[in-house]
Amino acid sequence: MADNARAKRLADLIREVVAQKLQRGIKDPRLGTHITITDTRVTGDLREATVFYTVYGDEEERQAAAAGLESAKGILRSEVGRAAGVKFTPTLSFVADALPDTAKNIEDLLDKARASDAKVRETATGAAYAGEADPYRKPGADDETDDTAE
Repeated sequence: MADNARAKRLADLIREVVAQKLQRGIKDPRLGTHITITDTRVTGDLREATVFYTVYGDEEERQAAAAGLESAKGILRSEVGRAAGVKFTPTLSFVADALPDTAKNIEDLLDKARASDAKVRETATGAAYAGEADPYRKPGADDETDDTAE
């Protein structure tokens, strides 16, 4: 079993090698400059690596990029093996990263919250208190009012 530091170093190396090879070495038109490698994770036994990527574009471009990555998997694995120099080159699997979709969802939720806050602020403008401005009892003030009531 490999230590976590070694797996982390190998994951970083795989991310760098795959990104450089996609940018310069593979001539597949489906794999253009619109693919970004976001993260890489390697199992503890260094046998499998998961490469997370994002694609800038619509759904057709995402599907084309996924097909291009699957077809270039062997070339990328041999480049990783050449650069890593390990006994067993990890198998690569590519997973589309959900980070952009999650970020968009969070942005939409924040926009809703801002709109709701603006609506509350607009409603509160010019509103008066239902009771006193300071609804809390003061210790000295209560004693005086209780004595006069009896």
